[in-house]
Amino acid sequence: MPDKGTVAFLGLGHMGGPMAVNLVRAGYTVVGFDVVPAAVQTARERGVPVADSAAVAVAGADVVLTMFPSGGHVLDAYRGRAGQPGLLAAAPPDTMFLDCSTINVDEAREAARLAGDAGHRSIDAPVSGGVVGAEAATLTFMAGGEVRDFESVRPLLEVMGRRVVHCGGHGAGQAAKICNNLILGVSMIAVSEAFVLGEQLGLSHQALFDVASAASGQCWALTTNCPVPGPVPASPANRDYQPGFAAALMAKDLNLAVNALNSTGVAGQMGALAARIYDTFAAEGGAGRDFSAIITDIRASAEPAAADTAAAAGTGTDATGRSRTTAAHDDGSPE
Repeated sequence: MPDKGTVAFLGLGHMGGPMAVNLVRAGYTVVGFDVVPAAVQTARERGVPVADSAAVAVAGADVVLTMFPSGGHVLDAYRGRAGQPGLLAAAPPDTMFLDCSTINVDEAREAARLAGDAGHRSIDAPVSGGVVGAEAATLTFMAGGEVRDFESVRPLLEVMGRRVVHCGGHGAGQAAKICNNLILGVSMIAVSEAFVLGEQLGLSHQALFDVASAASGQCWALTTNCPVPGPVPASPANRDYQPGFAAALMAKDLNLAVNALNSTGVAGQMGALAARIYDTFAAEGGAGRDFSAIITDIRASAEPAAADTAAAAGTGTDATGRSRTTAAHDDGSPE
């Protein structure tokens, strides 16, 4: 791929849009496309040229970068459907297909096979870091594919991310993403349960954070994406759980992990339970909230009498989960 080559960027949503903007700012020639008119409009307003169709976007591309909702979308786009040619047929020979979607490992390997059979190269490179990371170009990319192909796209990935890791052959990037988010989903539930338990026991949010963040309970779900307002000012909990990473996406990723657990015969009980918890939360109105909002569901299931007892003790939180010390200092400010 030539330095500062042409990138067809397909999928200009909450993640893809900012990623495309960062490529434009770095000097790449980007031609975008999305089936959602609002995403197209936003991309144009932020300086990303947009084609009238995916086929037009990929016609002169060195790299075809896809950021799609599911593996089915990726495979359909590659192969084509309803009698229409796919991206593999529309792209010039030996094009690099770089898929940054989060999909099943077997779907990633099938996409790589299709690309290879059509005379192209491919890398699967799902991302971690959410919308904030996409905007700030601080994403982590987990890449799978041939080493030489990975090295050819590394400069492009480093424009959009702070950490780029080659994880192995085709599908290894997806495997790493699924395993990472299995850890993240389970740990966020555990952190949320701990904060609700602390509320019930009369413990303030800040006290629990100060202890756990410097002890064996320390984890990203606590110190970066803390599910209660106050201790970590940048966490979504301070913005009414506006999503950095939506609960619906966590449910999706955990179900991908469950698929992998089942296909490999790993008895992953915590992963399966976390998937069910997030499935329910998303289905019952939490889909568009940050995944840390799972704490609101856990809190809603707590015994009200216990929460009232904690509030009456003058420590911890009141029945709404608001942090407090004593009634005399309950002025609404964070501790």
